[in-house]
Amino acid sequence: MTPEQYVQQKAAASGSSFYYAFLFLPPQRRAAITAFYAFCREVDDVADEVTDPGVARTKLAWWHAEVAQSFAGKPSHPAMKALMPCTQPFGIEQRQLQAVIEGCEMDLDQTRYLDFPNLERYCHLVAGVVGEVSARIFGQSEPQTTAYAHKLGLAFQLTNIIRDVGEDARRGRIYLPVSELQQFDVKAHEILKGSYSERFTALMQFQAQRAHRLYDEALALLPATDRRAQKPGLMMASIYRTLLREIERDGFQVLHQRVSLTPLRKLWLAWKVQALGRA
Repeated sequence: MTPEQYVQQKAAASGSSFYYAFLFLPPQRRAAITAFYAFCREVDDVADEVTDPGVARTKLAWWHAEVAQSFAGKPSHPAMKALMPCTQPFGIEQRQLQAVIEGCEMDLDQTRYLDFPNLERYCHLVAGVVGEVSARIFGQSEPQTTAYAHKLGLAFQLTNIIRDVGEDARRGRIYLPVSELQQFDVKAHEILKGSYSERFTALMQFQAQRAHRLYDEALALLPATDRRAQKPGLMMASIYRTLLREIERDGFQVLHQRVSLTPLRKLWLAWKVQALGRA
């Protein structure tokens, strides 16, 4: 299996919304984003799937070294072998890949966030930086597009947090800020037990409103000159925001299940943005 086949398989197997946005890109950009996404999946899977924190730290330390070694011209992992030819054409920097790994390391050391600014720092590393790199690959010409990408990445990550509240709790992590749990009088043990209440619904409505506000702010930041190039990000925004609305319509039933959209619906939403230029 070639490195290119490896990353393609990794991206397709994830079933992620990102994959549907990649389909409409020209070949060179599609190859770059697929390789970058596969790298992100590799390091994220360490934090999510390796149950022994010591082993997970060792694996992430290996990834730090692998990224440094790759930028020195000696990649060994197929994801890095596929990604390295794309770094120069699309301005992908070592610091960005190292930041993504740092974000995954936070999952090993921190299972609670005191307030939203603390959570925002984590989201910047695991999602904002991902948005920054993606925007460059899609074809960024304006500096302000980076601010759009960071804010859109934050909106995506908050949508993920809302969707995965129950699943994350079963892994021992609650990303909802402690100060906001207290504000709505929701106890951590209620989330761990999967107990729904009006208080929990109010807390989740508060989270969803913040995410919607960030989507609006991100889209307002996107310069008109970059709008066509950034269509893949707009496709993902359409898919993620539709998912958020489904969760809202379902009354935030996220403690016992993972709400998702069908592959066909994701493809339809992506195609609408591609063909019509809007969600």
